[in-house]
Amino acid sequence: MRALNQRLVLERLRAHGEATRPQIAADTGLSKPTVGQALLDLEQHGLVRATGRSLAGPGRAAVVYQAAPDAGHVVGVDIGRRAIRIAVADLDGSIVARLDEPNRCRSASALVRTVSESVERAVASAGLSPHEVVSTVVGTPGVPDPATGTVHRAPNLPGWERRGLLHELVAALAGAGSDVVVENDANLCAVGEHALGAALGVDVLVCLTVGTGIGMGLLVNGRLFRGAHGAAGEIADLPFGPLPTGADAHRPGPVETAAAGQAVVAAAHEHGLTKARSAKDVFRLARQGDERAMRVVEDEAEKLAYVVSAVTAVLDPRLIVLGGGIGGNADLLADPMRRALAATVPVVPEIVAGQLGVDAVLAGAIATALGTARDLVFDRRGLRRAAGEA
Repeated sequence: MRALNQRLVLERLRAHGEATRPQIAADTGLSKPTVGQALLDLEQHGLVRATGRSLAGPGRAAVVYQAAPDAGHVVGVDIGRRAIRIAVADLDGSIVARLDEPNRCRSASALVRTVSESVERAVASAGLSPHEVVSTVVGTPGVPDPATGTVHRAPNLPGWERRGLLHELVAALAGAGSDVVVENDANLCAVGEHALGAALGVDVLVCLTVGTGIGMGLLVNGRLFRGAHGAAGEIADLPFGPLPTGADAHRPGPVETAAAGQAVVAAAHEHGLTKARSAKDVFRLARQGDERAMRVVEDEAEKLAYVVSAVTAVLDPRLIVLGGGIGGNADLLADPMRRALAATVPVVPEIVAGQLGVDAVLAGAIATALGTARDLVFDRRGLRRAAGEA
């Protein structure tokens, strides 16, 4: 019971900010002596600190308490084909260090080593030692399979699908005792936009990420939906046009072949835009009024609507968030997507651009890590044990 009281008081401070003992008692329903004992225990273990005194109201000024943000730290990692992004945050979610660098790795082993060394540098730049990191969450393309140590369906990262690779990555990042989780990047994008971006407060949503590859994160009742095997949202595998056969049937999947970055460039070349080197070039030309580029964008929007229609018919999401290098062009894609969806589904969800841009995966990683770290910090600081002994 003592541990439960401590957790209740701590969660009150984390959720609603600093407060006095009488305020905490009123909000939690605990007695003032019980709150006082819980605060004493939490303060002794470095999870709560006094920040001053409240002068409001008559009588003696009450001590104001807050949850200690530096009682632990988390690390978020976003591994992309072209860039690696790392952030270190305290338990309030405030970023205390940030590192971005290009991904020039040509092998999986080199990428594991680069990520591990980059995390070490980021933690050091925050003035922290490795043991102060409680939880680390890594976003990666593909489907992490902890049972086999394999990341499936990640063809854009050389060697990343090698069996046992996932175990090597976790071992490299868990050296100082940090809890390490590897999650699909589209899933984390959805979590990030739900926590801090365009999907704040939305319970049923789809986050469609389109860039070098294509993926989807799903939140149902405000919770990440991974499916039975962690592969929910792997829409690259959806059929599109004539089904491929043989060794290349899933390298990459049909939808990714039809709608990701290279497909946009190839379509632009077919329309005579031979100088377009990237999807970014195509969308830039469309904004300038180039009719050929506008036709390519319209065609891309219809392909994305085809993908979204299948999920919309099943989940009936309230919101579709577009992310990634291509998905970020919602100003050009949303209207034609809505028109195409209206012809296929009874209710067209709202379609918006993600608000977090390239930081969406990182934000999701930090949010996920915080959910784990706050519990781990409470347990590791001996509060449950101390309460049991008392």
